[in-house]
Amino acid sequence: MKKYALLLIMTIGVLVGFVHAQTSTYILLRHAEKDTSAAGATMMKADPPLSEQGKQRAEKLVQVLANYTPDEIYSTNYIRTQSTVAPLSKKFNKSVELYDNKNLKDFSEKLLQLKGKTVVVAGHSNTTPRLVNLLIGENRYPDLDERVYDLLWIVTVAGGKAEVREVRY
Repeated sequence: MKKYALLLIMTIGVLVGFVHAQTSTYILLRHAEKDTSAAGATMMKADPPLSEQGKQRAEKLVQVLANYTPDEIYSTNYIRTQSTVAPLSKKFNKSVELYDNKNLKDFSEKLLQLKGKTVVVAGHSNTTPRLVNLLIGENRYPDLDERVYDLLWIVTVAGGKAEVREVRY
């Protein structure tokens, strides 16, 4: 009887470990505050750097995500998004991979293939909530107001089921 109980406990432990290993965590955020005083910063095709407040928020992100160890970090090909995750990239010695923010469906499918990983993704006021929606398979989150820089989403996917937590930082 003891032998069977031990076998059962070991089997449950293996299964719990397997399920945990298959849990994927996606941390999605909009870039930090951009420097709107930079030349051409308010134009649609502009690529302004972060403001001083934005640089502070990027540094704060390291503390906000202290309980996470990213396996991968993604950003769009803009100075403000790359600068937002630069302190995180430096802390964990991870390169920042670029993704095409005009092809979010393909990118979301790529992310969902990363089983058991923790992934940070920096985007924009419109692309970030849309990517969250694609990951969870619902149209729950609208585009962010242009003044919102302090919101991130933590999407956890396990066994095909997604859960979302919003965090203000």
